[in-house]
Amino acid sequence: MAAKLTPKSVITAAPAMRMPVIGLGTLQAKDEVIEKAIVDAVEAGYRHIDTAYNYYNEKAIGKALKALFDSGKIKREDLFITSKLPRTAMRPNLVQEYLGRCLRDLQLSYVDLYLIHHPVGFEPCEEAVPVDAEGNVRLDLTTDHVAMWKAMEAQVDAGRAKAIGISNFTIPQADRILKNARIPPAVNQVEFHLYFQQKELQAWSKKSGVHLTAYSTLGSPGMVATLKSQGKIDQNKELNPVSDPVVARIAKDHNKTPAQVLLRHILQLGAVVIPKSTNPERLKENLQVFDFELTDAEMSELNALDKGEQGRIFHLPSITKGYDKHPENPYPKL
Repeated sequence: MAAKLTPKSVITAAPAMRMPVIGLGTLQAKDEVIEKAIVDAVEAGYRHIDTAYNYYNEKAIGKALKALFDSGKIKREDLFITSKLPRTAMRPNLVQEYLGRCLRDLQLSYVDLYLIHHPVGFEPCEEAVPVDAEGNVRLDLTTDHVAMWKAMEAQVDAGRAKAIGISNFTIPQADRILKNARIPPAVNQVEFHLYFQQKELQAWSKKSGVHLTAYSTLGSPGMVATLKSQGKIDQNKELNPVSDPVVARIAKDHNKTPAQVLLRHILQLGAVVIPKSTNPERLKENLQVFDFELTDAEMSELNALDKGEQGRIFHLPSITKGYDKHPENPYPKL
């Protein structure tokens, strides 16, 4: 019965956890479109949905999931659902409360994977990013990753999460958790795309057994446009891998789209991908990456396009004033 979970392939990322290697990302997906997108995605073959408390759409996702379950089109055990603890709940005594909120909104009794969304804690409140009178983020300087992890492990013990993991953590931060963990992190979900390939983290992942999930695999063009309009990314900085000429040429050779090549590239590097789309045709296209393989020469060409830190999109100290004052700030100075 367990083998029924698919969209073509799964990755064993922790004991008793089977994770589809392609999931549906839901960041910036509004309530009015996400319900239909969830139904369209499941009908197209998606079995992995990635969301978070701070996406503020879990109630709409829950409504769509309930409709799917009630219709008999799919069973709960045939879906893999990931959610994340917000930065404003980075205290051990808040973990159960916020996972409870997530489960109520999603109308589920458990999630398959629960992540600590960021290594930096903000002051507990209902705002996503609390700020002071000068516009600086109000940081919670008491953040203790080891204590947080023990509270996360308790959620597995209670059956509210099947597996637990981290997101946006550096290698030293992840190693600290591994050293003190009873239940090791299943994954580290990080920004990972053609121009920011996280090569050191890739090597660490293979060594540690903590698998990588890649977000912004297609370069998050919508988010880049928003950040450029706000002056938080250099207007002249080219960060759109979908339009890269090397990608276009390889796509033409395989009769595939550039997006499919970008997804295939990251999959062949060994990471899980969670592209976001609400377009029914693109949802289907993003799943059509198992019927071709990039050659060693093509992989080498794509690997050579890595820009390192200059390719990073989400440099939070540049986006959130005062973020870099936290002792657990994971981002290097630019």
